[in-house]
Amino acid sequence: MTRTKILKRGQVKKAASKHKTHRYVYFFGNGKADGDGSMKALLGGKGANLAEMTRIGLPVPPGFTITTEMCTYYSLHNKSYPKELAVHVETSLSRLEELTGKRFGDKENPLLVSVRSGARDSMPGMMETILNLGLNDKTVEVLARRTGNPRWAWDSYRRFIQMYGDVVMGVQKAGKDEHDPFEEVMHELKEAVGAKQDIELSAKALKELVHRFEDLIRKRTGKDFPQDPRAQLWGAVGAVLGSWNND
Repeated sequence: MTRTKILKRGQVKKAASKHKTHRYVYFFGNGKADGDGSMKALLGGKGANLAEMTRIGLPVPPGFTITTEMCTYYSLHNKSYPKELAVHVETSLSRLEELTGKRFGDKENPLLVSVRSGARDSMPGMMETILNLGLNDKTVEVLARRTGNPRWAWDSYRRFIQMYGDVVMGVQKAGKDEHDPFEEVMHELKEAVGAKQDIELSAKALKELVHRFEDLIRKRTGKDFPQDPRAQLWGAVGAVLGSWNND
């Protein structure tokens, strides 16, 4: 995974003043958007449409779009980013936190995000998407407590780990004769607790499944599933940009 310098909040404004030459991130939210529907070549169809819907007053959750130019840059520069991208992303994250009242990685009111792909023309299923990003071993407990629904929180977390492990960390079936490794782990757990369907797994069982998924990732990759939300974010961004070259 490409290493990217993550700026602290106090550094964002100072760094931003040095990098005003090129714009790689377009924000949308609270009825305002940096882009519009005519910018599909730069923002992709999804990004341009989200910006346009925000502009006309539809209730679109806030977010930001990394431009298609970044995908080109990433491919041409050995899967690396220009220095200013970290500044632009941190600035947009701060705006996202202000609008939602949540903090990325916070232990009391964590912000969760989706990292979705988009191109000028719709290509369903071709590029990657990662949901529930920002969950970790601590924030899942917060989510369970704040929602009063531990089963839903742990199910969301196991889905995120499964998706991230597959898309970002490459934990996939080794050949056509092997089953999906995450599904195999889940099948073993369901047999152990006597569950026939996923929905029959309790919060306790799903918590155990999370631990087994983390063990699977560690065994397959030699690395731990990242607990730092910003490390998760940059891993997801790289995976989505790299998925332009998927078979």
